[in-house]
Amino acid sequence: MSSGTPDAVPSADGAAASVGGVVRVRVPATSANLGPGFDAFGLALSLYDELTVTPGGSGVTVDVVGPGAGEVALDESHLVVRSIRAGLESLGAVVPGFSLRCENRIPHGRGLGSSSAAIVGGIAAAYGLTGTPLDRDRVVELANEIEGHPDNVAAAALGGFTIAWTEGDKGRAVRLEPAGGLAAVAYVPVTRVLTKEARGLLPAAVPHADAAANAGRAALLVAALTSRPELLMTATEDRLHQEFREPAMPESLALVHKLRGSGLPAVVSGAGPTVLVLDVAGGLPAAPDGWERYELGIDPVGVQVWSEQTERGPAGGRE
Repeated sequence: MSSGTPDAVPSADGAAASVGGVVRVRVPATSANLGPGFDAFGLALSLYDELTVTPGGSGVTVDVVGPGAGEVALDESHLVVRSIRAGLESLGAVVPGFSLRCENRIPHGRGLGSSSAAIVGGIAAAYGLTGTPLDRDRVVELANEIEGHPDNVAAAALGGFTIAWTEGDKGRAVRLEPAGGLAAVAYVPVTRVLTKEARGLLPAAVPHADAAANAGRAALLVAALTSRPELLMTATEDRLHQEFREPAMPESLALVHKLRGSGLPAVVSGAGPTVLVLDVAGGLPAAPDGWERYELGIDPVGVQVWSEQTERGPAGGRE
């Protein structure tokens, strides 16, 4: 990395905002819902996208390797770029131009939080560019404004196991420490499912008995994930969303049923089609033909930022 004195860049209100040099960001994949915790629960996973942002010039250049290469936009409409801009605006800073390199490992359109990683990573990069200590609660708020729901973005920002909700139009979240030894195995198919398509299959109302059952299982899942992992099988039962989505991902639901029939706490990851097994014992089966199997730990930190401006790092990390 280069060194030197940060430039003063005019902010939107005419003040001077200090902007430093190269910023690096690492942001984890996430799994939302986890069975009964629809639109509320999230888990950060040890699979990461990495961003490098170099300020300079008057335009934006984007380079993408890994998932999304050759598919996503390479201009101001790129989701990370838009998120950087939103973060800078929130901080009262303007960076006229920069180059962005995305080294992606999170599969796109598979229910592992690739869009949330892009949003959280971009906002965190804005903090790094301005040398501002990372405000994770504010990152959740801003990311929720862009994403439209806070479950995945909360886990990407905070790490560990998160419970997210909205108050008015503001995203909120709390982080809980996962039980020791908790891990996950993700079974990822080749096919994609759009979140909009998966949500479109959900009914406008469900029977009261199903809603009550889900509320109980969601409460139990908090205990199972944090201190009683032997309860994961029962705690991951869902009546609210997974079965309704079967037409969009029949192979995924078939795999969930097969794994659960073997006594394994399998769920659809987010909007699917990835299937996630919450694991404490290991020795899970191989992936079906045409699927990939990822053995993942639980990321304890969430998004991390390394910045020349702060000359310390990772900015915003946890001890």
